[in-house]
Amino acid sequence: MKPIIQEEISGCGIAASAAIAGITYAEAKRKANSLGIYAEDPTLWSSTEHVRRLLRELNVSVGPKTIPFEAWEQLPDKALLAIKWRMEKGKPFWHWVVFFRAGGNAIVLDSKKSLKSNVRRDFGRMKPKWYIAVAN
Repeated sequence: MKPIIQEEISGCGIAASAAIAGITYAEAKRKANSLGIYAEDPTLWSSTEHVRRLLRELNVSVGPKTIPFEAWEQLPDKALLAIKWRMEKGKPFWHWVVFFRAGGNAIVLDSKKSLKSNVRRDFGRMKPKWYIAVAN
């Protein structure tokens, strides 16, 4: 799996979906737009339903619920994580990232354009609130 850079300031859900599905940001954006999902819609990062629906359309199976984050070691081998979780005007918002473990190594793929590296291992700096398990 490789990082996909978000092309819009609020396109982290689309980029995370693209990384998990193994497609480009443009391909994921086209599919999202065809489903009525747009990066400009703030509910893309204040609700899980848009990303779940996009992943279903990309033939990716995800768990049915969000699971509170407790420890990096307890995460499944692949998961969507909610980091930078906050409340704005009574609504939750977060940044989507992808966690995966392969060959004993764990990494986080972060789509934020301004990062020096979109492959992150600075686990102590990220503060996940919850995750959604990715089955395939």
